[in-house]
Amino acid sequence: MSTGPGVDTGAKRRILDAAAEAFQLQGFGSTTIDDIADEVGATKGLIYYHFRSKFDLFLAVYEEAMRRVRANVEPYAHGQGTGCERLVAMSVAHVRNLMTDLAYHNVVHEGVRAQSSAALKTRQRDALRSLNKLRDDYEQMFRQVVSEGIADGSLRTTDAALTTRTLLSSLNAVDMWYRKIDDQPDDVIEALARQIVDLLIGGIATDRPATGTGAG
Repeated sequence: MSTGPGVDTGAKRRILDAAAEAFQLQGFGSTTIDDIADEVGATKGLIYYHFRSKFDLFLAVYEEAMRRVRANVEPYAHGQGTGCERLVAMSVAHVRNLMTDLAYHNVVHEGVRAQSSAALKTRQRDALRSLNKLRDDYEQMFRQVVSEGIADGSLRTTDAALTTRTLLSSLNAVDMWYRKIDDQPDDVIEALARQIVDLLIGGIATDRPATGTGAG
């Protein structure tokens, strides 16, 4: 991916957005560079100027997805409040990001599934493993806060790894039924995210948190 001083970052962002939408709708295998170029309103030459292959573009979308969700969630991990309050705030931010960046989120899911595909070349599999490490680090951030919540008594004493994976799996499952609505107000997205988190974290909290207050 070109990163020189003459690179048009606006064009690169449009390419990433278009690729994420195409990969979500058609899957990686069925999406062509022509599809992405048509969505951007550009030639294939512009796509290849920034990304040397469709797979490198897929990796860039995956990396951007992880950058965005972490940027939205991480401040709450280090914020004020009990472990439970911070976990609620992190989870709301995660779901809010999922609903606003749904196509990017789906690319991460496809990347995780594709890691074991026999159709991948060694270089491609290694590149995916490297990006999946970002996802593992993200999960570890949640696990740390779960452990702190258990330690401070705001969360039930459970297996922190199992609790974290169950929580994140449940949060991520929102993409199975949620569909973006054009111009959906931010406060509606926020309210829906808080309802989902309230349902999920109520099962592990020692005292069911109110998601409208505290660290969120």
